[in-house]
Amino acid sequence: MGGDDDHAEVAELRSALSWWLESGVDAATVDEPQDRLKPPSQRLPAAAPTVIEELPDNLELFRAWLREAQDVPFAGTGPRVLPAGPEQPAIMLITDMAAADSGSDQGPVAGDSWQLTQRMLRSVGIAAEQTYRASLSCFHHVAGLPKSKDLDACVTIARRHIGLVKPQRLLLLGDGAAMALLGKKVAAARGHVQKVEGVRTVATFHPTFLMNQPSQKDAAWADLLLLTEE
Repeated sequence: MGGDDDHAEVAELRSALSWWLESGVDAATVDEPQDRLKPPSQRLPAAAPTVIEELPDNLELFRAWLREAQDVPFAGTGPRVLPAGPEQPAIMLITDMAAADSGSDQGPVAGDSWQLTQRMLRSVGIAAEQTYRASLSCFHHVAGLPKSKDLDACVTIARRHIGLVKPQRLLLLGDGAAMALLGKKVAAARGHVQKVEGVRTVATFHPTFLMNQPSQKDAAWADLLLLTEE
């Protein structure tokens, strides 16, 4: 019986197909109306990554470039937060981006985070006036910095920045800075002395993280001691 049913079904399908062909139907259709005269939509090209052609070769010109350039990576609509501190400092701090509460003249580590950082630095004999603060991006981004060619440009800029500042030591604050310059998150990078542009470097937790996770302050203290030991 099953074989007879199959043959009958095939015969019905052939009959229906013959009827459609005789009726002039020669293409499949869909339920929704289609505009077949409309030209195919064109996919917009992705935004071109920032191209860094030539960076200034002295710190004064470099900081002026950060202040005025319109094509810096990850440019945002908020205030442009510039680095702060002296040339050849005892320590240079780098975070991934300006803090949400940073004003244009406060530096990328500001507010309560900067107060906590100053207390930690004073405990190892480093004053605020001996500290240079910088970030991979001069702008704050709520979702953080995405992985892209622009991030590669930020790393190129940061390395030039370090070379021009000439710090005695470099402290990377948070996963963003550690990943960009060491290729590891803080959990994997901390506890070890690294070299970035020839500078003694340690990665540690961002002060904002420490304010939310005070149990990690001892670990950050150990990182700071490791960085500053002779």
